Amino acid sequence: MNKTIKFIIFFIAIFAISFFIPNFTKAATPVTDESSLLSAISSVGDGETITLQNNITVTAPIVIQKQVTIDGNGYTITGSSDWTSTSGNQTMFTAQLAAGKLTLKNINLQNGPKYGVQSYDGATVILNNVSITGFKYGGVLANGGNVEVIDLHLGYNGTGANNGIEIAKGASATNNPTLTMNGTLTSDSTENVVRVAENDSLTEFTITNTPDTTNKIVLTDDKVVLTDQYNNVIAETAVPDKVTGTAGDKKVIVTVMVNEQEIKFTANEGTKIDADLVKSHIVLEDNEQIDGFYTSADYTTEFNFNDPLNADTTIYAKISTVEATVPEEETKPEVEEKDETPKTGIENYLGLAVLAIIFSSIVMISMKKKNIKG
Repeated sequence: MNKTIKFIIFFIAIFAISFFIPNFTKAATPVTDESSLLSAISSVGDGETITLQNNITVTAPIVIQKQVTIDGNGYTITGSSDWTSTSGNQTMFTAQLAAGKLTLKNINLQNGPKYGVQSYDGATVILNNVSITGFKYGGVLANGGNVEVIDLHLGYNGTGANNGIEIAKGASATNNPTLTMNGTLTSDSTENVVRVAENDSLTEFTITNTPDTTNKIVLTDDKVVLTDQYNNVIAETAVPDKVTGTAGDKKVIVTVMVNEQEIKFTANEGTKIDADLVKSHIVLEDNEQIDGFYTSADYTTEFNFNDPLNADTTIYAKISTVEATVPEEETKPEVEEKDETPKTGIENYLGLAVLAIIFSSIVMISMKKKNIKG
């Protein structure tokens, strides 16, 4: 074989090997139980994916200090009732320090002695199509780390009170926590969906909402608030006095009282709203109308929409019932009924014959009178 051809074949082989080997190393690593899950986390390289092939029960916390994705493939990881760990960290999954970046997707986490997942001191946790329920301390802990929500559902987490996402900072953490909303956040409870912890270490935190996020997490003077895409308030939780949060434009909560119903939405602090915006949040019955907006329940002072909103504000909508009007039926003029019996040719001829007989009789009688006289 010609040396040139051999060289070309050798070069192509080396190129093919160098092209395909990286793809093999990035392939998803399948796991079926706790042992294979721990082994996969230990062996995979940065940026690789671990894929569940079965429901798994774990008996101790799992700490990650690399960049890894765990694709649950729709399966569930459950904390065992025979939890064996005695360390201070009892969270099911912890991404730890700046090197730790854990992406959970297509997975359900349920039951555990503390939290479902936490980002600790500079680490990042990304939650995409994740459901978390049944953890005694809370669902998610941003513990001096970064949490990004793409698609997260929270069941009931906490003992005594629900605790969905907790923003906190442990005593040994050096970074401030951040929370990014980049999609959808739903919860079975509206209590403490997002909660800012009160401890000596936490003084600052940051919340970011991406431009296309469905749900938003915003701040008022003293609350952290979860809203829907129309700025309606889903949940609100008080922020401790000594903690300062940053979240873009500061918001105020507008509460609209409609009869016995309470409707809440957010608006930018220092801006004006108008009646049309308030009306857009109210759903009326077919026989109801809005007669005006007032500052109190006795409807004595109209609300001034020319004043900017500098604090949480309550507006009272005066609603009245509209009597349904039934239109009067129009009186139609009486129409003389027509004889629509069809006429036949026989009836016409019969009339003519009768006339002819009468006429002939008159003529004959006249002639007889003349003959008598003659």
